[in-house]
This record gives sequence, C-alpha cells and structure tokens, in this order.
Amino acid sequence: MKGTHLGEFQEVVLLVILSLDSNAYGVTIKQEIMNKVNRDISRGALHTALSRLEEKGFITSEQGEAHEDRGGRRKRYYTVTNTGLTALHEARSLRDELWSQIPKIKLYPGYGK
Repeated sequence: MKGTHLGEFQEVVLLVILSLDSNAYGVTIKQEIMNKVNRDISRGALHTALSRLEEKGFITSEQGEAHEDRGGRRKRYYTVTNTGLTALHEARSLRDELWSQIPKIKLYPGYGK
C-alpha cells in the first residue's frame, strides 16, 4: 500500500463518496464537489485522486451495468473502505486537536476590544 497521508482534496473526495453512498461515480462526485465545496475540478484531477485513493486502499471501485442512455458505457462506482474511514477519522482528530490548541483570542480577531 502506498503512503497513508491524506491530502485535503483526497479528504474531500472521500467525504463526497461517503455522502453519495451507492450513487458515487465520476460525474456525481465531480458535481457534488462543485455544489458543496464550490470547487470546479477537471475530470483528470478527479481521476488522479481516485486512482491514488484506490492505490492507498482507501476506496474500492467496481463497474456497473452498461446503460443505453450512456451509449453502452458502464459507470465505475466507488466505495470508501474501512482503511479510508480510519484515515478520515485520523485526519479529523488531528485537525480538531490542532484547532483546540489555538488560543481563543487568535480565533476571533478584535475579540475583547
């Protein structure tokens, strides 16, 4: 398995896959990132992230059935693995810990004036 570091974009992709549940395939993932994160990404950038997440063992994928409305092409559906869930929880825990160490005065500029 490749390194277990989880980048910010990879974290977003994992969270979107989880939120889409059984409807997580390339187009819906890309649309959800645009809708929820207001981040327009290329298909290539998404494909690279999905490939890396699969190499790390954070997601699995499988081909769906061919669809006439897609010209006989099949969708590739993505699912987050337990390893991916663990990575997400660790990333959240680390962020929460770091946020908790920032003095409140620095979190609220102008606080106390």
